[in-house]
Amino acid sequence: MSDATILSQVALGYSPFIDRHRAVVATRLTVFPLRPDAMLDVSQLLHEVGNVWPASGGRVSLNVVSESLLHDLLQAQPSVNLMVEVPAFMAADPANVDALVALHAHGSTLLLKGRPLNELPRQVLPCFKYSIIDLADDRRIGETQMPQGVSRDIAHVQSGVRTVVDMEASFARGAQAVLGWPIDDAVTTTAARSGKSVAAPGMQTIAELIRQVDKEEPIERLESTLKRDPPLAFKLLRYINSPAFGLRVEISSFRHAIMMLGYKRLKRWLALLLATASKDVNLKPVMFAAVRRGMLMEELVRSSGDEEMRNEMFICGVFSLLDRMFQQPFAQLLESIPVPERVRQALAENSGPFQPYVELVQAIEGDARFEFRDAAEQLMMSVSEINRAELRALMAASELE
Repeated sequence: MSDATILSQVALGYSPFIDRHRAVVATRLTVFPLRPDAMLDVSQLLHEVGNVWPASGGRVSLNVVSESLLHDLLQAQPSVNLMVEVPAFMAADPANVDALVALHAHGSTLLLKGRPLNELPRQVLPCFKYSIIDLADDRRIGETQMPQGVSRDIAHVQSGVRTVVDMEASFARGAQAVLGWPIDDAVTTTAARSGKSVAAPGMQTIAELIRQVDKEEPIERLESTLKRDPPLAFKLLRYINSPAFGLRVEISSFRHAIMMLGYKRLKRWLALLLATASKDVNLKPVMFAAVRRGMLMEELVRSSGDEEMRNEMFICGVFSLLDRMFQQPFAQLLESIPVPERVRQALAENSGPFQPYVELVQAIEGDARFEFRDAAEQLMMSVSEINRAELRALMAASELE
């Protein structure tokens, strides 16, 4: 495909919408133009997004950081699962009334982003299903009754949440969801409540399985370990049989999994299990983030043709949040969980060939456009290559939900 496509002209970032049950209910896809004067094609954007989130698929909110591209998007007809974020200054502009009303009539979900400085035209008020309110701008904080002149007709999503206390307060004030998740605070809060590491008993079983697989111990011994935790065995088989894994036959038992996959490929799915084994509700979004990281890091090197490297990158991404979940530094944690040397270097020493990929993933998750560009240059990867890998990873992660 020509390098003049939109994926070569923008940086993509993502973050989850998380509801009060800690479920990921939608994905925010942020679109940053790399050059302010770039001519961006909205039809290409909708095509690329539609490949990941078809009309019958999950919900995605488009946060387009380009007034001209967003203006073109308002004139288009995106599929109804694609939500459109409209900055308050554009929503207040009478020139956009007809486009917003037409989009609403088409069935599109519109989100009002930011606090309006001017009153919105009366015709567009019913068009917005949600408003995105940053915690720093929320005038309802500390109010037991509705402030004068503040309407709650539009349900709101809270952004800018940094702690579990703030998150819980946002839901108490009626937030439908929070944008992003306070990963570090969620982990330390959970540990403080329990007075210990957040590692669940199932995590210890998986860590033992990983050690046994690493040594290629007999299948009977592995099965004996797995039988201690039947729900774990079920979850492993569910992952292996998911569309993201791409097997053509159904895996019916752990023995069958080893026969079909071999020890090396099985290790990556045990890594995924380890990162998603906690039963604490506040860690559900953390676990989802770990899954997404593993998928993305694997996709970034898919073109290398090196299966061993892809498997190691997957493990590196999935394990990259384990230090927070176990409340242990990686240097200590990886003494009990065997990992490839390149993974150990990246996680425990912030060095080695995988480290630049970790930095790129962090830039993508943080919507950090300049860090994104720096990391891409360091890896000598094209922007379009990175964006395509990101979209493939988001699709694969959604298939595991």
